[in-house]
Amino acid sequence: MALGRIMRHLSSGRAAVRRVLPSRTLDAIEQTIRETEARHNGQIRFAVDAALELTPLLAGQTAHERALEVFSQLRVWDTEHNNGVLIYLLLADRDVEIVADRGIHTRLGQETWEAICREMEAAFREGQFEAGVLAGIRAVGEHLSRHFPPRSGKANEMPDRPVLL
Repeated sequence: MALGRIMRHLSSGRAAVRRVLPSRTLDAIEQTIRETEARHNGQIRFAVDAALELTPLLAGQTAHERALEVFSQLRVWDTEHNNGVLIYLLLADRDVEIVADRGIHTRLGQETWEAICREMEAAFREGQFEAGVLAGIRAVGEHLSRHFPPRSGKANEMPDRPVLL
């Protein structure tokens, strides 16, 4: 376990999240999810952890492992057409993970999600958190619209508001 990672996680908290994702940015994320979902039949959730808790951190939990936990906790897998997608940000590591339900993941594969994650992380390195998140949501939405076109009378199965864990 790298000491630098431990220190980053111990020194990251809600204030760090509010600094890079202020309320106006959270509103923009929510609006972008809502607009994007109008063009497809998928469901997108965005969640951010400031840092890992101490026990998982010391056990070496990765952002991907945490994203899988969050995918389950938020029940992103529980959509009618198995087309939920979680965009997860572990802020202390500046690591983005995308976890897609089996209905969409089998059509696109991990490489597609990894490319979107790398683009978001590049924006974050430039200090462009809002732009990075919004671009990631739009990119996921483009893929969903190709494979899950909009249906009339579609219900919004998940809240669009970002989740601060």
